[in-house]
Amino acid sequence: MAKKDSWKKFPHADAAYQYAGAALKKNWPRLHAGDGEAYPDEAGLKALVKANPGLDDASGNLKAAAEALQEAWRHYHAGEFQKAHEAGLEIGLLGSTVANKSACIYGNYLESAEAKKLALFEEVAARCEALQQAAPKWANAWYFHAYALGRYSQGISVVKALAQGLGGKIKDSLGKAIKLDAKHADAHIAFGTYHAEIIDKVGSLLGGATYGASKDEGVKHFKQALKLNPDSAIARIEYANGLVMMYGKSKLGEAGTLYEEAAQCTPLDAMERLDVELAKSELED
Repeated sequence: MAKKDSWKKFPHADAAYQYAGAALKKNWPRLHAGDGEAYPDEAGLKALVKANPGLDDASGNLKAAAEALQEAWRHYHAGEFQKAHEAGLEIGLLGSTVANKSACIYGNYLESAEAKKLALFEEVAARCEALQQAAPKWANAWYFHAYALGRYSQGISVVKALAQGLGGKIKDSLGKAIKLDAKHADAHIAFGTYHAEIIDKVGSLLGGATYGASKDEGVKHFKQALKLNPDSAIARIEYANGLVMMYGKSKLGEAGTLYEEAAQCTPLDAMERLDVELAKSELED
């Protein structure tokens, strides 16, 4: 990538987010409690390819791919999002999740230029659509498609996105992600946000009749996300936002409590640190 297009640096670099050697595998279950991504060792990649034969042509040397993927994820967790993104793209289809997650988290939290941010989300969505053809049983091919389209929709306005038919695509991809992995906490967060955003923008009646949006379903997804990933700051933040969008001022107290809990979470990596810092900044405003 040209120097002028260099991504901004993660502003909270911390040695605690460096997972050298065996530390990555040891901490993997907690680090990936949200996205459910399997640890990328050779056995894990073999299982992924077996479940998705369309990845055969992209698999190559799985041992080498596994080592490269682990290093890419180390960059990601440390907040070196551009390095992780580029490494994932270089690996190919097997590097899709680390590339897509790096672009999504960077775009959402650190990229201030709106056009660049939207372009990143569009690129992720397009890559995911291609990945879904090769790996339809890879839950994160669907989840990051929904995430990217969801953040893109928020960027252009949810009402405009609904008019473009993006709501249906987001709902479909989240449904497929959860069908493939019922314990995908981040997909449940996103589904809760889907219901909340629609109700907030078009109301319960139209939202329910046209888009299947429901306050009860929204709350159910948020609660399930917290049950699956009780250490998650972002689950609390999105739940708080969703409650206010769906119920208004009557839920401000509950939302405030959720934000306070989020601010007190202990971050294990760069993304979680960004979540905690977001909660703290909201409480200060």
